[in-house]
Amino acid sequence: MAAAEPLQVHIFADSTGESATRIARAAITQFPGREFSLVRHRRMVTLEHVHKALETLRDRPGHPTAVLYTLVDHQMVAIVQEVCLELGIPSADLMTDTIRALEHATGVEADAVARRPVGVEADYFTRVAAIDFAVRNDDGAAPGALREADMVLVGASRSGKTPLSMYLGYLGYKTANVPLVPGIAPPEELFTVDRWRIVGLTMKAEQLQVTRNQRVRAMGGFGTRDGYADLATIYDELDEVSAIQRKLGCPIVDTTGVALEELASRILDLVVKRAASSGSSLRLLPGVVCKR
Repeated sequence: MAAAEPLQVHIFADSTGESATRIARAAITQFPGREFSLVRHRRMVTLEHVHKALETLRDRPGHPTAVLYTLVDHQMVAIVQEVCLELGIPSADLMTDTIRALEHATGVEADAVARRPVGVEADYFTRVAAIDFAVRNDDGAAPGALREADMVLVGASRSGKTPLSMYLGYLGYKTANVPLVPGIAPPEELFTVDRWRIVGLTMKAEQLQVTRNQRVRAMGGFGTRDGYADLATIYDELDEVSAIQRKLGCPIVDTTGVALEELASRILDLVVKRAASSGSSLRLLPGVVCKR
């Protein structure tokens, strides 16, 4: 049986299209057996831009296609709706219903200005500071600052600590990460951090080997002699790292094959729940109310 043709999801946006893309990617995960491709039509600020993008839909009749759009101009929205209806292409307006709901709630009519800058939100400078903290405290660089962290990630090399620290920093949380290396004691400062702030990371040995081999190749073969990317050595290393994580009393999150956003969400859930159990709480970000 031949594989189904990938479904093209066309995203029409008057700005970067990032919001619609994130929604599309989240929706796509609900169809694990189907292939998709995303096509972004960004910065559509004139009707000419809209018509040009719509021509790409006319050029592929009979092919599986869907359209998502985040346009605020009513005329542009009407044109996209009309052409999708004409071509029989399923579509979804991701912006209009939201604006109408807010208009109804506020009693104020929206300006509908395309490409209006989002501006500096309440947590903007908090996020900038958190990203800076993650950079300065990557890979155990500053043990003395661990007690300033909202969260501390601990795990073997290449288990995902750095990208998760940076992403949590982007969300506004000051996150440090500390590598756990067999035969080398973790920094003493790590044991002074509130236990509920510490989360262990692990990864399936086979995937960790793949990840480390990529790093070895990027570094011109460095690491091949000390067993860094040797599967048997990795199994032993993970056992030792797990023992250290148990000593720290931290929960362990398996990062194998899980998206960064999902991992960050799991870690936040763990930290919030463990903080509550300890009679404490994770620092709330400005302008954000978090109920779990």
